[in-house]
Amino acid sequence: MDTIVAPSLLSANFGNLKDDIEMVNRSQADWFHCDIMDGLFVPNLSYGFPIIEQIKRLAKKPLDVHLMIVDPDRYLERFKEAGADILTVHIEACTHLHRTLQKIKALGMKAGIALNPHTAVSQLEEIVTDADLVLIMSVNPGFGGQKFIENSYAKIARLREMAEQKHHSLIIEVDGGVDTANAARLHSAGANALVAGNAIFKAKNPEEVIAKLKMS
Repeated sequence: MDTIVAPSLLSANFGNLKDDIEMVNRSQADWFHCDIMDGLFVPNLSYGFPIIEQIKRLAKKPLDVHLMIVDPDRYLERFKEAGADILTVHIEACTHLHRTLQKIKALGMKAGIALNPHTAVSQLEEIVTDADLVLIMSVNPGFGGQKFIENSYAKIARLREMAEQKHHSLIIEVDGGVDTANAARLHSAGANALVAGNAIFKAKNPEEVIAKLKMS
């Protein structure tokens, strides 16, 4: 599978969001990555349904929506209505994860599971086959621009080994500190979807950075 590149709009210029969305539309990127934070599950707030709806109106590529919120089950239908194509929930936030994943799929979205840095891949043993995607957080979620956690490579490799045994089509996504310097190593470890924020939107030539990530 080719590497999927999902620019994280958390790092976009919200005073000029339309231009950044159009840049991603023109680029080789595959998805728009949208981070939703509630100030409870993570110590930060981001944006909500009105912004997702605006992004959806302009986007020509799928919306990859990552929920960093408590009790995400309350809002699954609403995120579908707002335009999410892929909806990822945290294993740490879901009491009945199997039911949550089944509901996401029943609503017509791809279902993802996110793991915080401290959460072991082994916790996915009984549930990985029910997910379309697993998102490995390679920084502590909540803020962009953090330093990549080196243990993430081994974690991705363990997950890829599990996927080879249980779920060959699993998409392994990594988010946090991803750039052109570590993209190839992440791909070698087993990741096939890369989320990048500052590396893209703070670059002089964002489309060139996306192209390089795509080639990793």
